[in-house]
Amino acid sequence: MGAHVKNRIGAHVPTSGGLVKRALGYARTIQAETIQIFASNPRGWAMPDANPTGDREFRTAAESMDITTYVHAPFLINLGSPTEATFENSLASTEYSLKRSRDLGALGAVIHTGSAVKEEFVDQAWKQIHDGMMPILERLKEDDPFLLLEPTAGQGQSLVRRLEELIKYFDALEHHPKVGICIDTCHVFAAGHDIAKKDGVDEMLGALTALIPSERIKLVHANDSMDICGALKDRHQSIGAGHIGEKPFATLMGHPAMTGVPFILETPGEEPEHGKEVKILKKLRR
Repeated sequence: MGAHVKNRIGAHVPTSGGLVKRALGYARTIQAETIQIFASNPRGWAMPDANPTGDREFRTAAESMDITTYVHAPFLINLGSPTEATFENSLASTEYSLKRSRDLGALGAVIHTGSAVKEEFVDQAWKQIHDGMMPILERLKEDDPFLLLEPTAGQGQSLVRRLEELIKYFDALEHHPKVGICIDTCHVFAAGHDIAKKDGVDEMLGALTALIPSERIKLVHANDSMDICGALKDRHQSIGAGHIGEKPFATLMGHPAMTGVPFILETPGEEPEHGKEVKILKKLRR
């Protein structure tokens, strides 16, 4: 393990039943090398108090198992929202997710890149993202977790439809050193990057890295897609059971821009399914 792991492989794991017992127990069962968790209710704004003892136990146990952790922030976050309350809550929730990531020893907090909702709000959305997020980013220390931007499937007034449009987000956040990228394979496929075709992975990463250095790619959500390329639908499928297929994952892991980037499953099913998919990805990694 350790330095020899080219791309760590794991899954999003449940936490109800305890971080150590349930989340790390699940990780052990599926033989994960990395995990993603929710640090609060993903469909609410509630920000529960930290439990320092529990956090410490989790950090120690994860370290002893050589498992790295990522936090997925609530789905409600939309920093581009024209609704002031949503924007304010999104800022607070993003900052909370970064803080909980630090408490838990996680390497990054993933947020969706969101939507301006109305076409006429797009310019204002970028301005409020800059004004609201810069103070939060400026408070982060060098060894704090990264804020990881995850583009969605491109529906509606998405601020980031195609991966290369992340440059707008990086510009709005002044290319702050704590900002990274989370690529969701189902989302990019849905948004029109055909990673299933012969040179599709190279094309997608080429377009992105022409604008943003590959060091900014910090995480992959490894998901197959129930829908065809460009469908703008966010419906995850088990690896090899959708329209992407297994091969693009091997290509992705072998790509020089992806060296050492972890792959985390967000696919249907529980331990038996995820255990099988972790095995598939480990086989493709070789």
